[in-house]
Amino acid sequence: MTTPQDLLIVALDVIPSRPVEQGDLSLALAGAEVIDLIDAQALTLDDDRIVPSAAWTLADRLLDEAASSLVRQMPYESVEEWLWRRGRGLSSAYLAALEAEGQVTRRHGRWSPTRTARTTLVDSPARSHAAERWTSGEPVLAVLAAAVGIRELPAEDSPSVADDAVETVLAAVNDAVMELEAVRQRRAIEDAAFDNIWRGD
Repeated sequence: MTTPQDLLIVALDVIPSRPVEQGDLSLALAGAEVIDLIDAQALTLDDDRIVPSAAWTLADRLLDEAASSLVRQMPYESVEEWLWRRGRGLSSAYLAALEAEGQVTRRHGRWSPTRTARTTLVDSPARSHAAERWTSGEPVLAVLAAAVGIRELPAEDSPSVADDAVETVLAAVNDAVMELEAVRQRRAIEDAAFDNIWRGD
């Protein structure tokens, strides 16, 4: 089981404190990949720069794909740059992987098969593993989940992460999610102003 997979399963399994945006989730999944790659010694951080290792062995296809796509020339890529580049559409890729493994099913509306399919988790060891990690309050998963709105995390209750590199990644994820939300708000304001022009308001 990987941190990105656990995060996606939790996102599908837990009633969120606010609607989870796919863009936010994709950024958090990209951050979770970096954390797992640090743990696998496939990379290290030099300040906020991602420095790939010479060799790695990863059993997970998407993590292996992530490691293969690391920038290998100096000055290397910052964590923030990685989140935006790797994160594009990443939630869909992880969902497709779960579906291919039989971890989720898509059910159509009972009366209308043309309705959007609803994604449903099946009972599996992967789901149990993610649930155990979630209920135990494991810090990395808790902070990533809070970043995308699965659960609010009051500042005084924020779990501490001992590893400075992991802390750097988690901070970058939070910053990127806030930046994406600011972009959404700006677009909403611009769209509303445009609508007002057409209506003559």
